[in-house]
Amino acid sequence: MLDALQKMIAHRYAGRELPVALVLPDGARLPLSPAPEVDVIARSLAGLKALAAPAMGKLARAYVQNDVDFTGSAKRVLAIAEKMVGDVASGGESARGRVLSFVHHHRSNRSNIAHHYDVSNAFYRMWLDRRMVYSCAYFKTAGDSLDDAQAQKVDHICRKLRLAPGERFLDIGCGWGALIFWAAENYGVDATGITLSQNQFEHVSREIEARGLRDRVRVELRDYLDLPDEPMFDKIASVGMFEHVGPRNYDRYFGKIRNLLVPGGFVLNHGITQNDPSRRALGSGIGEFVEEYVFPGGSLAHVSRVMEGIAKQGLEVVDAEALREHYAKTLWHWVERLESNADAARAEVGEEKYRIWRIYMAGSAHAFDRGWLSLWQLLAGKPHADGRLPHPLTRDYIYG
Repeated sequence: MLDALQKMIAHRYAGRELPVALVLPDGARLPLSPAPEVDVIARSLAGLKALAAPAMGKLARAYVQNDVDFTGSAKRVLAIAEKMVGDVASGGESARGRVLSFVHHHRSNRSNIAHHYDVSNAFYRMWLDRRMVYSCAYFKTAGDSLDDAQAQKVDHICRKLRLAPGERFLDIGCGWGALIFWAAENYGVDATGITLSQNQFEHVSREIEARGLRDRVRVELRDYLDLPDEPMFDKIASVGMFEHVGPRNYDRYFGKIRNLLVPGGFVLNHGITQNDPSRRALGSGIGEFVEEYVFPGGSLAHVSRVMEGIAKQGLEVVDAEALREHYAKTLWHWVERLESNADAARAEVGEEKYRIWRIYMAGSAHAFDRGWLSLWQLLAGKPHADGRLPHPLTRDYIYG
């Protein structure tokens, strides 16, 4: 079996001049070009099988299970891995035709969020910025630091929403609180954040006390579906949360937001989308890997489907901005920071979780770079009864 697989591998990659040396389980080294840049190491029979018939998701799974390893940076290896696979359909269905879906109810919400976010705050601190913003940053220049770009992002959201002193502001899925703190301290709003992550809730609660903001900021450990169905907020932000909702539940999600907004209020929805409108899952086994290891219950749609979901609930989109390149840049920052703290990360969460996060974030960055995924900020408002939705005629209020 081993000999047959090794022959299949040698035949598959012969003449392709990939900058790789394959290291086989017996230690034999097979250069695929005169000057290999990285070693791809098969540690087991399963690793050889993954290399003999590679798919991006299969290789990622083999890496997580330590059947395959590699030297060098994840960024370089991902680019090489795509060439090894050959044809990566940017939005193809999985081999079994399965599309990521999400049964949207409270129990699955809580367990899915806990699976992803309740790793440990110490782990996230190793690679996030100092405000612990776990979503796409906003780079005004290529040389912006991650700290600066994340501060620019939360301010960008506040400017788009035209937050004003005394307004009631809701952040759905508030993370570690960066946006609600920025909005309260710089724009004078009364801010509420909600999360399903116990770790995030405890962190934000401590920060509220430390900053002396009990009179203007609160955090609740609850699902947005549990909020009263009445107009309670002037402005709402949802940043990196609606990916958990899934297209089947856009009516319920955007309908709830409409009910929570006062007439004339605005919502900014910031989230990842597919770039191929005909597909609903990343191909080459990528979607299945993400479903199994990272985001159980996650599902993405094309931005047109998101805008349709907003409009069907009586909300009017007044601004749309694509931040695809910004998210690729953000993710590569995270990957580089994680890799530079590899030993500490392994000590904190273990080898397997380190590998999951490393390959997941690198794979996501690669997908944004390649244009398979995008990131959109959609600003929408709830019109008054007569159809009016007052807002500025130009975007000077955002960029001025």
